[in-house]
Amino acid sequence: MEKVPDLHKTEELSAIAVDYCPEVCQHFPEQREISVTFDERGGARWRSTRRFSSGTFSAKIKTPSGNTSGLNSSFYLSTLEGPRDQDEIDFEFLGKDKGTVQTNFYTHGTGGREVIHDLGFDSSQEFHEYTIKWEPDRIEWLVDGKSIRVAEKKKKKVNEGLWAGPYIGCDVPYVCVYKDVFVPCH
Repeated sequence: MEKVPDLHKTEELSAIAVDYCPEVCQHFPEQREISVTFDERGGARWRSTRRFSSGTFSAKIKTPSGNTSGLNSSFYLSTLEGPRDQDEIDFEFLGKDKGTVQTNFYTHGTGGREVIHDLGFDSSQEFHEYTIKWEPDRIEWLVDGKSIRVAEKKKKKVNEGLWAGPYIGCDVPYVCVYKDVFVPCH
């Protein structure tokens, strides 16, 4: 009998790569924390140094405080950046409303599946856990262990998503902190 891999078994993320603006991204492995600052230098993108084909991914996130209209902090999975036909699964925190989060997924470069979720709290006040369970035929998004969305293969869930709003920038610098990031085991 062939053993089926446990897609939900995770381990702490120990190493990251920073694709641009490394001076605004700090990784503190001992504290299990990654901090990204957005200011006049711009923001940064950090990522795992490994590739995955499915599994459970989670992070405790506290989004930037202040007037963050126009900013988009996110926790997402994607194929290689750049190609127009990339796949992506994400949580996006749209700066104009810290009480909501947008979920979305792209397949072969096609999105348009945005859904806005009311969190019931201000995402900049304290850490909350955001989880993506990615299986071959199903994606589930959870906040603090509670399922907020499920997308099954071949089903389309479309919502007219509103983007982050106009950038104001009056409270620069903005800092988004990720803590206790977990990725699938090898």
